[in-house]
Amino acid sequence: MSASPDSPVVVAARRTWIGTAGHGHAGLSATDLAAPVLAAALADLPRGLDVDDVVLGNCTGPGGNLARVAVLAASLRAPDGPLTEHVPGVTVDRQCGSGLAAILLAAQGVRAGDGDLVLAGGVESASTAPLRAHHPPRGSETLPVLYDRAPFTPPELGDPDMGAAADALARERGIGRERQDAYAARSHARALAAHAAGRFADETVPVGTLASDERARRLDPALLARLPAAFTPGGSVTAGNASPISDGAAAVVIVPERVRTRLGVPGLRLVGGVTRGCDPHLPGWGPVPAVHELLARTGRSTDDLAAIELVEAFAAQVLAFTGALSVPDDDARLCADGGALALGHPWGASGAVSVVRLFSRLVRSGAPAGSLGLAAAAVGGGLGVAGLFEVVR
Repeated sequence: MSASPDSPVVVAARRTWIGTAGHGHAGLSATDLAAPVLAAALADLPRGLDVDDVVLGNCTGPGGNLARVAVLAASLRAPDGPLTEHVPGVTVDRQCGSGLAAILLAAQGVRAGDGDLVLAGGVESASTAPLRAHHPPRGSETLPVLYDRAPFTPPELGDPDMGAAADALARERGIGRERQDAYAARSHARALAAHAAGRFADETVPVGTLASDERARRLDPALLARLPAAFTPGGSVTAGNASPISDGAAAVVIVPERVRTRLGVPGLRLVGGVTRGCDPHLPGWGPVPAVHELLARTGRSTDDLAAIELVEAFAAQVLAFTGALSVPDDDARLCADGGALALGHPWGASGAVSVVRLFSRLVRSGAPAGSLGLAAAAVGGGLGVAGLFEVVR
């Protein structure tokens, strides 16, 4: 079926190498990470294109409109470039689905005719995230109370942390420790193989001192088996089968099909996107209803997918997804070059990293027109975000 002239298409996609919080990108702010990625994505296209807007996802940054700040930072670095003071920006917070949500929102604007070129993606600098505190009542002598994160739910619902919620999901779905550890080891092995083969080279932007994703390593099964539960007593989620807190950024360029045709470049057309809620005590389940509805709405099935990029926050969450969608744990289509378990999980960026990975796996690799890729993420508070993309040439 031919695409509408206004169908949104991803025509360029870039990301930083991903650093473990407190290490490789420790001295770089969210703006430092985002600005060069925005510029690099645009540089993959012919010069002279006007940017209508920038939409960035972020969770724990400095607050304010980070997207606009990144635009202005990019304009200072390249005064003659396409990112000027005339380009606006908007920042999106859908927690660890923010990067993918930003892409879906930007695509909606392109489809509606609100712009012919929009940059979208996400960024997270957990290393430089500011401390947060609850202010005491006016006139009180009580000191401000520091807290780690914004709430996922009202306090009456318990506001479960993601790690404890992953343990609960593993128990409910019968996902054992050995299976989680095996999946994590496979993710790291795939990432190491991808690094060795240079499969990340064309999608990454050199920022700071990192020359590879910092987390990926060979995991010894015997060592994995000895790691203690990380979140709940007797739980199965450990430091080995959970993703690390990370720093990184990713961005894509979205244009309508009529502009893509004029540029003469291949891309990923957005077939559809869905965001759905689920039990906030089991947020890792969120991608399941979102993907089920997305596939039903678009008339597709998992058998039609050439590539799947699910944000690997926890192995337990991924395995709940594979079980519900009847996808084998070791399916070659699922995070073929490793996922967040091995590459890292910069919360606000990870959903956008998934789309960058689809772009490399399908567009850069020469997959035929019509090949389908799925990106999805689970979100704290009980949400799932999913997007279905199709190669156009």
